[in-house]
Amino acid sequence: MLGFILRRLVTMVPLLIVISIVCFLIIQLPPGDWVTNYATQLYQMGQTTSEEVLDALRRQYGLGQPVYVQYWKWVSGFPRGDFGISMAYGNRPVSALIGERFLLTVGISLATLVISWGIAIPIGVYSATHKYGLADYALSFVALVGVAIPSFLLALALLFVSVFFFNSPTVGGLFSPQYADAPWSLAKFVDFLKHLPIPLLVIGLGGTAGTMRVMRGNLLDILDMQFIQTARAKGLKERVVIWKHAVRIAINPLISRLGMYFPELFAGTVIVSIVLDLPTIGPMFLRALQGQDMYLAGTILFFSAALLIVGNLVADVVLALTDPRIRYD
Repeated sequence: MLGFILRRLVTMVPLLIVISIVCFLIIQLPPGDWVTNYATQLYQMGQTTSEEVLDALRRQYGLGQPVYVQYWKWVSGFPRGDFGISMAYGNRPVSALIGERFLLTVGISLATLVISWGIAIPIGVYSATHKYGLADYALSFVALVGVAIPSFLLALALLFVSVFFFNSPTVGGLFSPQYADAPWSLAKFVDFLKHLPIPLLVIGLGGTAGTMRVMRGNLLDILDMQFIQTARAKGLKERVVIWKHAVRIAINPLISRLGMYFPELFAGTVIVSIVLDLPTIGPMFLRALQGQDMYLAGTILFFSAALLIVGNLVADVVLALTDPRIRYD
């Protein structure tokens, strides 16, 4: 196992280099640059600026240099934790901008994942062990509805209900206005917990429904296998057969998909975060893309891709630990 992990870590180095190049090239694909976008915004507001000023901005940010020079200027600061400056956010360091929203993004995404799996797996097991019963049909219908409803539409519906039926003074966000920019305190933490249920419900509904359907389908296939019949013939209790033998195998596809959740832990759900006005990395990423803020957008895209690779490694290791049939020798 240790040798497998070391080999994967070694192969990650050239892969991350290729990913950084691809990410930077993707950010460079749209025509123009941040200065062009900035001039367009000024024009839309009825303001103008001279070409000399625009050229000076390009020289300041190095936008007139060749692409490979801009790329090296960006990646050469990685070992120092320097990911460049954000032009769209007033020349602030990219690392500082991401750091401000990192803990909230990871906290919300991780809590959503834990709650989603904690609810979906037991329900999927119950539905599979009571197949074709009234409860199975009801749970399957609810799961189908949860998968079919887009998360952003549910967010809009909840905001409508909270404002027009419960007269909520605030719409969206994770904090009340008086705590939005205040330093962390016990009162701010309590206010944060009050605002947390709606984001968790909206983001987690689709994941819970999908996980429940996958768990039910996998377990139904496992329950028909011969080793399950053998375990029952040996006189083992049904709950031991289900939870120790069947679920342990049926959960493997969910663990394999675990790596796909890692980018979401970093960037969060972009559209839902915008609708609910959540101070996560997702809306900042969208603004960086729209404004062609190449250092900020490229850094977020790079970390999302890198976390996908790390997530796949973690999923492989967890699979080997949970399923004794899997070996990486």
